[in-house]
Amino acid sequence: MKIRSALAGDAAAIAALWNPFIRDTAVTFNSALKTPQMIADDIAAKETAGHPFFLAELPDGLAGFATYGQFRGGVGYAHSMEHTVILSARAQGRGVGRALMSAIEDHARASGVHVMMAGVSAENPDGVAFHKAVGYAQVARIPQVGRKFGRWMDLVLLQKLL
Repeated sequence: MKIRSALAGDAAAIAALWNPFIRDTAVTFNSALKTPQMIADDIAAKETAGHPFFLAELPDGLAGFATYGQFRGGVGYAHSMEHTVILSARAQGRGVGRALMSAIEDHARASGVHVMMAGVSAENPDGVAFHKAVGYAQVARIPQVGRKFGRWMDLVLLQKLL
């Protein structure tokens, strides 16, 4: 497995990985599909902000990605970040998620980040379990703040002090 920084040229592969989660699952409350241009713009914006957008590659292609950005706006939250991590089905259970999380947490620590947050759909118990397994503690469950597929969904917030 190889972890590397994403490039604008990776945007189509990232969209192909991410969009099925957006379209078909409750892993994310977002229902707007990502275009390659939107992802390329996000990669550039993350780079400008000093935040990584890392890819995990297996011999047969893209296995997942992870990135982070400020948890909430304003200078008071400058040391609190929230991440996104998405894995292909073939990558799950192979250490890819752990490797991506380690990469973004190491980068965040070196950048002076104090807290990393995860917002996980309560309808994604595997995502909650994964975060707990890599050292995150559940700090809140916010009822009915997300809506997708015609129903209200809870958000689980998890936190790790870096």
